Amino acid sequence: MYDRPEKRKPKQRGRNKKYGQRLGSATDMAKTVQQKARSYTVNLYGKQREVRAYSRVVMLKTLKRPVQVVWVFHRTQWIALFTTDLSLSVTQIIEYYGARWKIESGLKELKQDIGSQKSQCRNAQAVTNHLNFCMMATTLTWIYADRLKTDPERRHKVKGRASFAFSDIRRIIAEAALEPDFERVCPKYSSSPVNSVVAVLLRMVA
Repeated sequence: MYDRPEKRKPKQRGRNKKYGQRLGSATDMAKTVQQKARSYTVNLYGKQREVRAYSRVVMLKTLKRPVQVVWVFHRTQWIALFTTDLSLSVTQIIEYYGARWKIESGLKELKQDIGSQKSQCRNAQAVTNHLNFCMMATTLTWIYADRLKTDPERRHKVKGRASFAFSDIRRIIAEAALEPDFERVCPKYSSSPVNSVVAVLLRMVA
């Protein structure tokens, strides 16, 4: 990493410098900036947390552009976060990185648990329809989970984790669907619905 170049002096000869003084690697700088870190309140994993962080804009030769680096310190550990969006605040950068795991987890549920990657379709419209059905099924599964009065028991217990998994909700829905009173999971309308197509789609997804 390099410092940003100094402003060009009036009537200075030669080309403009692209990079300033060499600063070293993220590890080298972490040792020098730790004392300059300040406290921030961020929303991570559904909770308000206090973190110590330090931010600085540097130049990277690999990207040939300025980037913002945020060093986050916690006890004896630290992590460096990089972004090319210089308008983001320190708290936004930390929260965006924290949300990445939820995004990855959601894609795994969509691809492996629901089966969007197992499509045998070759027509573009058919592939789109299959993906839309998978996304609808994922959404309905989490809506069903949100309406449960008690959290389901985790089938595959993991040390240090008390929350339930996506597969646990799917198992509950599958068990309910096999019961004679399946109508309580996906009830029929007593009268003709306003949009019968939507009703049929929802029943197919369930």
